Amino acid sequence: RRSTMDTLEIDAGDVMRLILQFCKENGLNESVKCLQNETQISLNTVENLEELLENVNEGNWDKALNAIELLRLPLNFMEDLYEQILLELIEAGELDTARSILRSGNVEGNNLEHTKVDFSSIKINGPILSLRINKPDRYSRLEKLSQQNSFDSFEAYRGISKEKRRAKLSTFLSETLIVAPPSRLMSVISQALKYQQSQGLIPPGDKFDLFRGIRPSKILENESWPDGLEKTIKFGSNSHAECAGFTPDGNYLVTGSSDGFIEVWNWSTGNLVKDTLKYQANDQYMMHDTCVLAISFSEDSENLASGSHDGKIRVWQIKTGKCLAKYDSAHAEGITCLCFTKDGGQILSGSLDSTIKLHGLKSGKTLKIFRGHKSYVNGITFSNDGSKLFSSSSDATVKVWDSKSSECLVTFAPSQCPILMSDGTSRKQEQSMKDFAVNSVCLFPKKPDHILVCNRSPTLLLMNMKGQIVKQFETDKGKNGSEFINCCVSPKGEFIYAAAEDCYVYCFNATTGMVEHTYKSHQKGVIGIAHHPQMNLLASFNEEGELNLWK
Repeated sequence: RRSTMDTLEIDAGDVMRLILQFCKENGLNESVKCLQNETQISLNTVENLEELLENVNEGNWDKALNAIELLRLPLNFMEDLYEQILLELIEAGELDTARSILRSGNVEGNNLEHTKVDFSSIKINGPILSLRINKPDRYSRLEKLSQQNSFDSFEAYRGISKEKRRAKLSTFLSETLIVAPPSRLMSVISQALKYQQSQGLIPPGDKFDLFRGIRPSKILENESWPDGLEKTIKFGSNSHAECAGFTPDGNYLVTGSSDGFIEVWNWSTGNLVKDTLKYQANDQYMMHDTCVLAISFSEDSENLASGSHDGKIRVWQIKTGKCLAKYDSAHAEGITCLCFTKDGGQILSGSLDSTIKLHGLKSGKTLKIFRGHKSYVNGITFSNDGSKLFSSSSDATVKVWDSKSSECLVTFAPSQCPILMSDGTSRKQEQSMKDFAVNSVCLFPKKPDHILVCNRSPTLLLMNMKGQIVKQFETDKGKNGSEFINCCVSPKGEFIYAAAEDCYVYCFNATTGMVEHTYKSHQKGVIGIAHHPQMNLLASFNEEGELNLWK
């Protein structure tokens, strides 16, 4: 029924009955008994009522009792039921079985070698004990009948035929028991998920992590470049996304904005996630006092680190919006980039103050400082095994660090690096590029010992650990093309995407180095791009308060 607030009210007992039915259908009979005893809520439903009534009417007591065993029926009825069973056992000459039931209240299997009806798995001590204590006349009468050599059915059944007594029991069951369709719990959940999917509240797909309330990770089978605009998210007139990224499990898109807000989006609908993230439904958000410049996710997608223009770092639990850690003096200037360690226990940060720092999540302290860059640190990432750290800077260099000792292992300026030839030799660039600021550095999925370098030039560089250029990626305009601002790689490394100052996104084939596709991402002021970890989905965002999703 619906209340005045137009909310659907559900009886808690019905929820428990769904759980009891699920347990029963999956053979968890002990769990059913425990739950019924603890909650005092009875399932009292059978899969096939007609079959049960037929077994009662025909005196198939072993089958009838197996169906009744997990039900909670009135004690008076159970006394009548077992009295009828005892009378029929005595009539059939099963005197030993009848005596055993009367004396022990529970029949063990070794007493039933010659019994036609199998009671070995059915506990009946409750009704028999009640007859013995509360209704001794009836109990004594049954005991006396079990000792006689002859059986007078008229006297034993008190003038009512055996069939009519069975019919009376059957009528009571038909009026008392509930008939419910099988697998109701799974049906209700399935219907709810289909409705939420139809309303765009959960991502599309045929699989869903019911416990966590998210779509499980899915690995791409075939990569292809996005060819059309899927959704546009528009921010307020005085706000825009400064950074954006997809959680590693691919379920959410998260943005950090110029007004300090951190928001979690359903990338499928373009709406804020409010059904599973109740804090957003209550208009409560993760946020900083100043512009959020960088975000990063723990590998399990549980936690989010954010860095702001005032040099502060926050660590959040995404599902609750709770702040887990604060680093109010992380850096002297703005945080430009962040990266979790593989185990999620530490956070690496790069800053406008030219330093890189490692912070402990539990201790809340700065553990290491990496010094050496002479200008802004723009990008940081760990090697796959975590032993090395790569950083890019506006001083036009890329540095490789030992993550344990904080020692700088090698420094190279991409604009001056030699080109690796197919025969293993290297040669100088024909025309050295200017010392462009290096905006970002990221790992290349196909070759873990290669990094993709994006400096503020018309050329992307794939480089090895020796500082040699393995491959160059340029548009058809060559060195005269628009300067690249940001880049990312598809999950399997088939495609490389670069956002340029002309607001176009260029999609390069990672193998051939050729441009496969281009599209105008925004009219002006593009800031960056981010790729979904499993799907052919790309996000681009600009200074005008637009975030476009391309699929």
